[in-house]
Amino acid sequence: MTRPAVLVTGGATRIGAAITRAFADAGWHVIIHYRSSAAQADALAASLPAAETVSFDLADDDAAVAAIRALANRLPDWRCLVNSASVFHYDPVTALDPATYREAMQVNALAPARMAQTYLAHAASAGTRVVIQVTDMKIENTNPDFFSYTMSKHALASTIGMLAKGARSPQDRVYGIAPGAILASHDQQEEETELSHRMNLLGRKTGAQEIAGAALFLAGGTLKSGETLFIDSGQHLLDQPRDVIWLARELAAAGRSA
Repeated sequence: MTRPAVLVTGGATRIGAAITRAFADAGWHVIIHYRSSAAQADALAASLPAAETVSFDLADDDAAVAAIRALANRLPDWRCLVNSASVFHYDPVTALDPATYREAMQVNALAPARMAQTYLAHAASAGTRVVIQVTDMKIENTNPDFFSYTMSKHALASTIGMLAKGARSPQDRVYGIAPGAILASHDQQEEETELSHRMNLLGRKTGAQEIAGAALFLAGGTLKSGETLFIDSGQHLLDQPRDVIWLARELAAAGRSA
């Protein structure tokens, strides 16, 4: 294998698929992780010049670690791990749901933290080794919605600086990408999505390709380790009282009743 390799968790669908395509177009060998999206992963891999798929469930962090070790044992130039996969379920600030909390912390924080540790301990690379943790602009612009999800992304964000300072090699890099509202999520309708995605300082829709471009840039290892890029058209600089799903829903309802 002459291409540098990258593993993208959740790489078969949504933002993960955009990241996968960006690396493939740039000449990387892409390992597409999936849990239940086998058909999408296989179809995407077949459309790319150098790709393969791997399946494991982040709800089982031991299995995730085993998969990372197996890849490290056979990839001669594994330069990047992108932890993009996550769960996004609702619970309110007034009534944390324990099951939602445990799943969010497991999938969004514990598994990617252990995967990053295992990658940095075992992966071989001809260049700089890079871990990219995909967090959320909610780590700066908090609101009371998606309580457990937001806590899990704060936990994931905290790993970036710690892993960067604890890396065994000065060539290692650990970064974060904090997206804003990118794709339709939860139970959004099209009208609500169009409104919510422009609720940022620039009043524009941030594209999945911008997240992918940021990941590809960070994979070059040129930024100081421990940095996080906010790709959200300035949404994290606002102080929004609720998630934009509800802000847009209220605005849409007001427009329909006017």
